[in-house]
Amino acid sequence: MASLPDEILTEEEYPGKSTPARVLVVDDELAIRKGLVFLLQKEGYETLEAEDGAQVLELVLGIRPDLILLDLMMPKVDGLVVCRQLKSREETRLIPVVMITAVYSQDQKIKAIEAGADEFLNKPVSIIELRARVKSLLRMKRLNDFLDRSDNVIASLANAIEAKDKYTEGHNERVARYAVSLARLEGLSKRDRNTIRMAGILHDVGKIGVPDNVLNKPGPLNSDEFSRILAHPGKGEKILKPLQSLSGIREAVRYHHERYDGKGYPEGLKGEEIPLYARIIAIADSYDAMTTDRPYRKGLSREAAIAELKAKAGVMWDPALAGRFIELLQSGEIDGKPMEETRPDA
Repeated sequence: MASLPDEILTEEEYPGKSTPARVLVVDDELAIRKGLVFLLQKEGYETLEAEDGAQVLELVLGIRPDLILLDLMMPKVDGLVVCRQLKSREETRLIPVVMITAVYSQDQKIKAIEAGADEFLNKPVSIIELRARVKSLLRMKRLNDFLDRSDNVIASLANAIEAKDKYTEGHNERVARYAVSLARLEGLSKRDRNTIRMAGILHDVGKIGVPDNVLNKPGPLNSDEFSRILAHPGKGEKILKPLQSLSGIREAVRYHHERYDGKGYPEGLKGEEIPLYARIIAIADSYDAMTTDRPYRKGLSREAAIAELKAKAGVMWDPALAGRFIELLQSGEIDGKPMEETRPDA
């Protein structure tokens, strides 16, 4: 598995670099646009051109440049509108945008930053400054692309683990969905919820090192087999360790089998010693495990699983989080099926 570089690399040394970076130059003034294109091509970059902000979105979605030089003042659709639209879309938000304008004002600069611009240059553009800004932003873009590819590879590995066993098909995605719903009710930020979603997908990635005959064994595990299962959270953390961007996720992966009473594994953490992400994943993981058929038992009904959550809140799980998860189940927010109120027998 590829790991992040231990030191800052030159642009040519970034993983996956095989073609020149592609820069889109957007300016309605032909002379300025061609001048920028000439300078960029001299630096070895591939260039694309657009004379109007209205062309940019369609062009970007089709070609995906590595960086955009965007004039602020243009007819039809100005640079602020274009930048705002690019940064609001998942597929284009990580493309660096350098806003360029002929008139400097603090107010314009603030508006450009608020629209999501990564850098701000004034006309006439300094060749030295242009070179430095473009090179810096492209280095960051390549690093982001590398991190994204690495994360996706690991997510694919996690899905490959559950694919080995029909009983756990869809388990990772369900755990992620349940955990995000609980995190939302807990009032966690969108950034936290995104981290928790990835932690849900990756929580069992350490099972890569557990043999199929142990994962799928229909009967009781012997001591050696059980020790292999107990090792999977630590193995998962080790797999994720080279990816610096996944630090919060690594904690959730390592500690999602800790118990609130301190009798879990791998470290026997107790109560709020267990990281919040891990406490959330533990509840989501346990609920899905309880309600899913396994080789050695049938899954519980939702009502029976709720009873188990209530009985062991404060023992297995954080009692406050378990209570909120039960609220989600009873409201139907998780599976869209509100529980029918039970009536006493006549």
